[in-house]
Amino acid sequence: MPGLSTKGWIKMVASGVVLCVGGPALVMWVQPTEEELFKRYNPELQKRSLENRAKNQEEFDAFVNRLKDNAKSDKNIWGAIAEAQEKERAVTREASEETRRLLAAEMEKQKQEIRKSNA
Repeated sequence: MPGLSTKGWIKMVASGVVLCVGGPALVMWVQPTEEELFKRYNPELQKRSLENRAKNQEEFDAFVNRLKDNAKSDKNIWGAIAEAQEKERAVTREASEETRRLLAAEMEKQKQEIRKSNA
């Protein structure tokens, strides 16, 4: 089995360059930009997208900040995220319990007022 000649090596290198450079270049040339996609939306979707843009950006920024905070932890990222979620649930539970207490107190107050007005 004879080895590759210089001509064969040149063909292989040229083919590799065409594939490695030409493939991504073709994808970049064919793929539409965000602006082009946005222009293809119907007007209602464009309006809705513009209205929700700030909210989506804020949510993404908050997500990235939480991810950065969790990455600073000594624990692995999944453990830190689970711990942060548990803390958030505990705060939510405390807030809902406080809301229930306030509602119960308000209902009791209303009952007392109704009893006074009926008496």
